[in-house]
Amino acid sequence: MDLSFDTIVLAIGPADDDRLDQLARVSMQVAKPTGATVVLTHVFTRDEFDEVAAELDYPSATAEDVDVILERHQSVTYLEDRFDDHGVDYDVDGVVGNVSDGIVKTAEKADADRVVISGGSRSPVGKAVFGSNAQNVLINSPCPVTYVRPQSD
Repeated sequence: MDLSFDTIVLAIGPADDDRLDQLARVSMQVAKPTGATVVLTHVFTRDEFDEVAAELDYPSATAEDVDVILERHQSVTYLEDRFDDHGVDYDVDGVVGNVSDGIVKTAEKADADRVVISGGSRSPVGKAVFGSNAQNVLINSPCPVTYVRPQSD
């Protein structure tokens, strides 16, 4: 069994602000000892992208500007600081479109060895199926997926 890791895709979303430390820790558990690069990705829906771009004073941003917007996104700058503090290499790759498809395509493009995702808190029924985006990534990912559960209060 090949245990080498070159690339880990860490998918972060709008509901992940309260678990960035947890996502960073899980990603670094693999990236640090293997020397893997973490690809920080955020897949924006079109409406979310327009809203974030306006908040960051880029009201005329287009989908081609997604990495510029993502580089200024608070969650990404926080994770970049964490990875810098721990000597973990990273890249940033944003996407505008369908969330689960964007994560899978980013993993394919990066030839990822692992995808790390999280999901929001759900009702008992929702917890059983993770939620549609996480479930779609788990089913369609080209590599193993680590699902980081939200910590309970």
